[in-house]
Amino acid sequence: MAPRSRRGGPTVHPGAWWLWALGLGTAATRTTNPLLLGLLVAVSAYVVAARRTAAPWSRSYAAFVKLGLAVLVIRLVFAVVLGSPIPGTHIVVTLPEVPLPHWAQGIRIGGQVTAEGLVFALYDGLKLATLLICVGAANALANPARLLKSLPGALYETGVAVVVALTFAPHLIADVQRLRAARRLRGRPDRGLRGLLQVGLPVLEGALERSVALAAAMDARGFGRTADVPPAVRRTTTALTLSGLLGVCAGTYGLLTAEGGVYGLPLLLSGLAAALAGLRLGGRRSPRTRYRPDVWGARAWMVAGSGIATAALLAVCAAYDPAALRPGVVPLTAPTLPLLPAAAVLLGLLPAFVTSAPEESA
Repeated sequence: MAPRSRRGGPTVHPGAWWLWALGLGTAATRTTNPLLLGLLVAVSAYVVAARRTAAPWSRSYAAFVKLGLAVLVIRLVFAVVLGSPIPGTHIVVTLPEVPLPHWAQGIRIGGQVTAEGLVFALYDGLKLATLLICVGAANALANPARLLKSLPGALYETGVAVVVALTFAPHLIADVQRLRAARRLRGRPDRGLRGLLQVGLPVLEGALERSVALAAAMDARGFGRTADVPPAVRRTTTALTLSGLLGVCAGTYGLLTAEGGVYGLPLLLSGLAAALAGLRLGGRRSPRTRYRPDVWGARAWMVAGSGIATAALLAVCAAYDPAALRPGVVPLTAPTLPLLPAAAVLLGLLPAFVTSAPEESA
């Protein structure tokens, strides 16, 4: 029986949320149009606001938004201080230039800052910030514990480490907010170096207590214990996994180069098949049962399909009309919103209408 939300509707498979978010992130890599990137951020924000739960890990979206803004600011600062490879004629400001030795040709610190260089840096930083925000949407919507249950047995230990790492930051943010609110209620400062030290020590203590409790719970549940498998199975698993990963790398490289288009796809598919077979055999070392496993139903297909369709349509639009998805900066032109790519981005809103709105997952 699939888990249900508090309101009674079936919950969506966490892998579907990740595929949806990665689809939006892939779409963000196909364009530098700030209007389309802003639309992608708006779509992810709307779905997160409509479908996230009240769990601590679901509050991480705001942290990823701040991280994206920080990346954007850093990219602009680098463009101002270190210059930009984009030539420009509209000079915004001229900074004092630091003289460099002859062996540092092509590198400068200071000098003229042009509007074209700033706009190019803005577009480039906004693309990376949008990708980070889409990953944050997946963190806010996909329950990491349920995602761990869906992993193959061979990846169970690795999945636990990743889930613990992903859930540490949201719990840390929640602890900091709780302690700062408590200090404000007591009339004590919560800012500055003194406030940071008096808030940081209890947060560190709470993190250590959670780590000890988690280690005890994992030991009580038999984490790390493996089953005995024949040596031939272990060697076959290692060979299949390594050859599969090498095939995936070589096939991906072939698809990205013009000369390897013939062998790239067959090599990629064979590598994926070998890697999946290796994971299947490796799962014998970790025998475990799943209580109320998540079912990949029709809603999961619609959620994942909306993100994949958005990425695919933007890739097609980028191939047929690259000027609309990558507006030029030399000369400076105002970006326009292309209708077909915008409609493709709006497909990402589908999860907000085909899934239930759980207050908290069971």
